Amino acid sequence: MIAQIEGLPAGTVGFRAHGQVTAADYENVIVPDVEAAFALNRKLRLLYVTAEDFTGFDPGAMWDDAKMGARHFSGWDRVALVTDVPWLRMTVTAFSFAIPAQFRLFRAAELDEATNWILAS
Repeated sequence: MIAQIEGLPAGTVGFRAHGQVTAADYENVIVPDVEAAFALNRKLRLLYVTAEDFTGFDPGAMWDDAKMGARHFSGWDRVALVTDVPWLRMTVTAFSFAIPAQFRLFRAAELDEATNWILAS
């Protein structure tokens, strides 16, 4: 399940992943929110947080994520991933060169730091 992180300024979107993230989560929450934000902003910042109960992504969710990233390849300004999930940290670190934005990886205890970095000028 995906929950939107409220209270972020225009040009910044945020999501918190709970349990198993599915393609339906992307299609019903992330894609509409991101598309609406891109309709108003040339560049976006993304704060993505995995909650303590996060268990993973199904293949459809990973495919939807890749499609969305490719569709807006040059539209990302900053991306912050906040997670303590070892396999996700390792995977993102290995492929961070392919992220078309300033990217930083944070631990759950660093959520405030991640939020401040995403919002900084």
